[in-house]
Amino acid sequence: MNNKKIDEALKEAYEGEAKAVLKLKVYAAKADTEGYPEIAKLFRVVAASEAVHGTRALMLLRESGTTEENLAAGFESEEKVARVSYERFIQEALEDGNRTAELLFTQSRDVEETHARLYKKALDSMVSGRETSYFICEVCGYVSEDVSPETCPVCGAKRERFYDFDNFCR
Repeated sequence: MNNKKIDEALKEAYEGEAKAVLKLKVYAAKADTEGYPEIAKLFRVVAASEAVHGTRALMLLRESGTTEENLAAGFESEEKVARVSYERFIQEALEDGNRTAELLFTQSRDVEETHARLYKKALDSMVSGRETSYFICEVCGYVSEDVSPETCPVCGAKRERFYDFDNFCR
């Protein structure tokens, strides 16, 4: 059964839920900084629930393949967003004279290119079983492998602004 209307509805549901998850995580962080830990917890709980909805819709869309296929798709997606979307966003910000948006878009493009390289490297060495540590810049999202750099090559943030992903996720 392949119903185009249902597929479009599933895609819309997935995209809406994915956006809600990110938005709720931002709301939770704000509630934490304002001293409302229970409200922050509620936002995180609802975000986790929305992630279940989005995951179910994505699985029904059959957009997840083998790990190798997923790495290749991730690589292609990062390349496209860096080369096409962010280049357009940067140009629009320049034309508007919005330096803040231009900086965000430029740094995001540079980080997306890094993501593509990470996917490509993982795809090329998929069978090696190599364990990698990742450090993420909390300012711009740059990802470093194995060591945290002295300064972020994208935004210049100091080493202290990087977090160890393995420790963060536990």
